[in-house]
Amino acid sequence: MVATTIVFSAQDVLSRHLAETHSVMMVVMIRFWAFAAFVTLLAARSPGGLRAAVHTRFPLVQVLRGVLLVVEVCVMVVAFVKLGLIESHAVFTCYPLLVAALSGPVLGEKVGWRRWSAIGIGFVGVLIILQPGFAVFSPWALLPLSAAFMFALYGLLTRYVARGDAASVSFFWTGVVGALAMTPPGLMHWTPMGAGQSAMMALLCITAMVGHWLLIKAYDVAEASAVQPFAYLQLVWSAGLGMWLFDERLRSNVAIGAGLVVAAGLFTLWRQRVKARG
Repeated sequence: MVATTIVFSAQDVLSRHLAETHSVMMVVMIRFWAFAAFVTLLAARSPGGLRAAVHTRFPLVQVLRGVLLVVEVCVMVVAFVKLGLIESHAVFTCYPLLVAALSGPVLGEKVGWRRWSAIGIGFVGVLIILQPGFAVFSPWALLPLSAAFMFALYGLLTRYVARGDAASVSFFWTGVVGALAMTPPGLMHWTPMGAGQSAMMALLCITAMVGHWLLIKAYDVAEASAVQPFAYLQLVWSAGLGMWLFDERLRSNVAIGAGLVVAAGLFTLWRQRVKARG
């Protein structure tokens, strides 16, 4: 899981760099083409082959999941360019809190007062990061927040379809639907790439495939609740890379707010684990 966060952080750096000179639509489209090829290859080599991967009990929900994820990726890449890696990830880390808050209306799960308290504290952290009313508020700051909402909903829908579909089926649909959804707008915004940019695009595709492979392996060898807290390390790596490569600055309010968000998120994950055991 730690290796996964390192690879995904490198992926974010490449995405930001490419999106500064090329359309976000095109960059994400090519990335999802590689992702779709990867999941198709995995499905072909798994028991039952492509026929088993295509078969789902929730086709509409699977399509919605794929579209949500690809739109969330587009929004986050725009946020990287407009807001920077540090502040984008600082706000985005609230997504586990959104998962906890939305698990009631989406999945019918009960959220106790302890988790609601943690959710409230986490969103105080988000407000500290955004500083509405205390500084010149950037509307771009709403991008990672909306991306976090979409990613939380994507995660909840993934848990919903897991009631009838295998993880391999959901993984296949995510890649293929995302690639199909991005192809029309991506081709409309196509611009030629030079040799250097093409090499970076190829590296971005490789990081996408390697990152997801590492994530699959992490969940193969350990429970999701055990490795999920390590996902917060992506905030650390992204902050370091943002300061090193893009001369970003870690403002004190961002550090304090992100600390609150991470602490609240870890508490909700712990409470979820305790509840599952009890």
